[in-house]
Amino acid sequence: MKKRTILGLFWLLSVSLYAQTEQTVGEFTTTSDSIEQQLPWPQQMQARLDSMMRDPMLDYTQLGLMVWDLTDDCQLFGMNQQQLLRPASTMKLVTAITALDCLGTNYQYTTSLYYKGDITDHTLQGNLYCVGGLDPSFSDTDLDAFAQSVKEQGIDTICGSIIADNTLKDTLKWGDGWCWDDDNPILRPLLVNRKDNFLMQFINALSRHDIVLKDITIKEGKADEEATLLSQHKSSIDQILLRMMKDSDNLYAESLYYQIAAQRNHPGKALYAQRQEKALIERTGLNSSRYKLADGSGLSLYNYISAECLLRLLRYAYQHKPIYKHLLPSLPIAGEDGTLKKRMIDTHAEGNVQAKTGTLTGIISLAGYCSASNGHRLCFAIINQGALSAKAARNFQDKICDILCE
Repeated sequence: MKKRTILGLFWLLSVSLYAQTEQTVGEFTTTSDSIEQQLPWPQQMQARLDSMMRDPMLDYTQLGLMVWDLTDDCQLFGMNQQQLLRPASTMKLVTAITALDCLGTNYQYTTSLYYKGDITDHTLQGNLYCVGGLDPSFSDTDLDAFAQSVKEQGIDTICGSIIADNTLKDTLKWGDGWCWDDDNPILRPLLVNRKDNFLMQFINALSRHDIVLKDITIKEGKADEEATLLSQHKSSIDQILLRMMKDSDNLYAESLYYQIAAQRNHPGKALYAQRQEKALIERTGLNSSRYKLADGSGLSLYNYISAECLLRLLRYAYQHKPIYKHLLPSLPIAGEDGTLKKRMIDTHAEGNVQAKTGTLTGIISLAGYCSASNGHRLCFAIINQGALSAKAARNFQDKICDILCE
């Protein structure tokens, strides 16, 4: 049974009272439309949102919806906001806000190259250690910089081992509950161009820089703590967030998820990230045991959270300005960029709504921020589940956003 908020019931009562006292003056009759226009904000908004709850799509699909006035810090509207639903890629909001809260807004990904041994006559008698930071942006250019740093050390021949240190995370290459037939990203600490072939590509880069490999052993292991740093590649959390949220990049989301996981424990495991997420959910005032958290991207079919949970996290971010300052620029803007580039065009929401989208088979979700016509800052979360027509669900959500911004 659908549940309306107290504010929604207040609006219904208001309309009922107006109807009972309808008066005719001359030839003018007070209509329901004019009554709605006479209602103050936010009752006008609530009236329009309530009318959306009669959409025929909701007869055979599930909806979780919640709207919050951040300026006055109060709930404006809710419908099944506590119902557990699959969030799809709005799960990336949970990952992003937890990471900014746990790791800090200045956090950097680090991929490093070390060596240990003696350099004699331009020959390294020893080892090179490639230490992975699960940086999804690491490219051929960055790998060439690693090879160049070997050359600049005066080394043109290597006799020993090239060792890949993948100890940042566990050995699982895929997330829990991912569909086997999806094009899933591979989760390994050492990646080049998103691919799990770092050592082979590094050997090619060394060859391009005329570095000879002699009697070389290639293997995985842990870097020697006494090894000397040759080169490092760093990526800021803002760089990761931008692509992760604007383009809904699953690899970028999972990489951030495992940065959280490895912050206190090596190797990083999904369980460790989930502990941090649940601790944050508790700080928002919710009981984290009610939710099922499985991955960082929303690919998993095991994720179950509510519109209320997403909204509480958005509210938490807004109340913690350093988090909000870094989160907001990463969100797609309606009608302008990212996954919202083609949505809400020529509506009040265009250029106003900044929100994360989510799409899985039967799941369409949207959660983020906007500004109302009176200048109040709002946050909202919408999850449509069982919606086999993605277009219908997106149109429904776009109308909701238009009402919020009108």
